[in-house]
Amino acid sequence: MNLSLDKTAPVGSLSQAFWGVIRREMALYDQHRGDWAMPFLFFIMVVALFSLTLGAGADWLAKVAPTVIWIAVVLALILSLETIFRADFQTGVLDQLGISPYPLSVLMLGKSVAHWIMIGVPLLLLAPLLGGLFLLSQSELWVLFLTLFFGIPTLSLIGALGAALTIGLPQGGVLLAILVLPWMIPVLLFGASALVAVTEGRSFNSELLLLTAIFIATLVIAPMGISAAVRISLES
Repeated sequence: MNLSLDKTAPVGSLSQAFWGVIRREMALYDQHRGDWAMPFLFFIMVVALFSLTLGAGADWLAKVAPTVIWIAVVLALILSLETIFRADFQTGVLDQLGISPYPLSVLMLGKSVAHWIMIGVPLLLLAPLLGGLFLLSQSELWVLFLTLFFGIPTLSLIGALGAALTIGLPQGGVLLAILVLPWMIPVLLFGASALVAVTEGRSFNSELLLLTAIFIATLVIAPMGISAAVRISLES
């Protein structure tokens, strides 16, 4: 990504800078495939071990599936958060982004989008596949996919905000998890409740609407919070 640091020099459009950040982040994920694969391996192991350990009747597995899958998604995402900003903070890339002529909130949104594409989308695709271990029906798997479609980017944005707040700490992993987990719980609860509702033959529209509303609110607010947290870290 080539961002001009001279605010008087000609620069590309904001959309070019936004997509440039995304492309750069995706290339970095590709270069560190070991770290990139860890959340997926963790997610697969947690879901598989729970399904094997709780192996009982189909009714019992269907009841625990929403909680198990959503908790595994949340923990897998938390596992991937610490690396979002730390390397750029240590190498000075964040300083360049901070003095670039583009709004820092838009550039930080690009980093969050890249995190969702490289981490969130594979989890989104893996979850329905692993849902088969819990003997979920086609309709239940569809609801699981639909709720994760709105829930995972929300969790990614919340996690990016927490990562930005702890970016300057030498050992911020545990603090990061403690910081973001309470904010992720509502998403987890509504997502799991929607799947419970469909397994019980009830409407899940209210849970889906709430997940959508939380996603929209987070999409609007989180990039500004991430930008402010990054600037504080850069100035300290």
